[in-house]
Amino acid sequence: MTYQLVATMAAGLEAVTTKELKALGIETRTENGKVYFQGDDQTIALTNVWLRSADRIKIVVGQFKARTFDELFEGVKALPWDQYLPLDAAFPVEGRAVRSQLHSEPDAQAITKKAIVEKMSAVYHRTTRLPETGAKYPLEVSILKDVATLTLDTTGPSLFKRGYRIAKGEAPLKENFAAALVLLTNWHPDMPFVDPTTGSGTIAIEAALIGHHLAPGLQRHFAFENFGFFDQDVLQTTKDQAMDQADFDRELDIQASDINGDMIDMAKLNAQQAGLLHSIQFKQLAVKDFTTTKENGVIVANPPYGQRLSDQAAVRQLYAEMGRAFAPLTTWSKYILTSDMGFEKAYGSKATKRRKLYNGTIRTDLFQYWGKPNWHHHDRKEG
Repeated sequence: MTYQLVATMAAGLEAVTTKELKALGIETRTENGKVYFQGDDQTIALTNVWLRSADRIKIVVGQFKARTFDELFEGVKALPWDQYLPLDAAFPVEGRAVRSQLHSEPDAQAITKKAIVEKMSAVYHRTTRLPETGAKYPLEVSILKDVATLTLDTTGPSLFKRGYRIAKGEAPLKENFAAALVLLTNWHPDMPFVDPTTGSGTIAIEAALIGHHLAPGLQRHFAFENFGFFDQDVLQTTKDQAMDQADFDRELDIQASDINGDMIDMAKLNAQQAGLLHSIQFKQLAVKDFTTTKENGVIVANPPYGQRLSDQAAVRQLYAEMGRAFAPLTTWSKYILTSDMGFEKAYGSKATKRRKLYNGTIRTDLFQYWGKPNWHHHDRKEG
């Protein structure tokens, strides 16, 4: 079967996911913050196992104009639900509506459910209720600017749930967001990498996964494993091939530090769970004490943002310490994520470039300071 597919991701990361899909040999188009592509069972397995920056991969069952509940009902009912859902399918429906005449999400949800039930009952010749005792098929009706999109989620729990995080800090960065931050830099696995405010270790662990060319979805399960129409051998083959492509022999130079020793213990626990404890040097260290003689490295930091006014002075002092510690590292590129728009002033210099990203619901900027690397042999371009 050929499916119309869509990847979802945090706002501002569309280009990162697009680049990842291109690397997997998949053609894409981006619309309203979502990346669309086509494929088969193998594409579904491949994207779920390999995409680092995305949240979910969904099958687009259909898309149509719906300005009235009647149009919604008839549009949903006309779709080939029986190609996806067996008679006993459990199919919860989520509803979303944005800038549309049909703005009631509960109503959109209820009408969609009713239309699918009617279609299934007709196809399967049922006069009584559908049992819904079988495998789960998570559906969503999303109405944006009067266009309804009906999707089936192939992922299950969001792709950021890699399966290695046991210990959480107080404000953990999601794994897929951390991976995207690394992918937005000019880092290459033969360069030094530093995460100076590591918290529960997420950025460093994601860098190590990238460095070893390890697929982020190797250790987890997906919703599509229970879909009747899906060829189940495909996932195992995809995971086996991914294991074959991993490069465990590559020596990585990744350092993760934090002023808080408890966080370092947590980060080590998570790295161990990911099987990457030997790929990362963990250190209890304050940012102000960070020094290095290495060249051409990359720093990615997700420091505290000081969103409560009582914390603002302390985080701005930390930003100033960063500025002083990182200033001598002229060959290094530094990427710092924060929601504090007073960052540059506290840090002491203006960023080369800023990029707006949403860390959950928090609007943040990635402040990028591009270094002047000493490439003695080959050129590399900043991302």
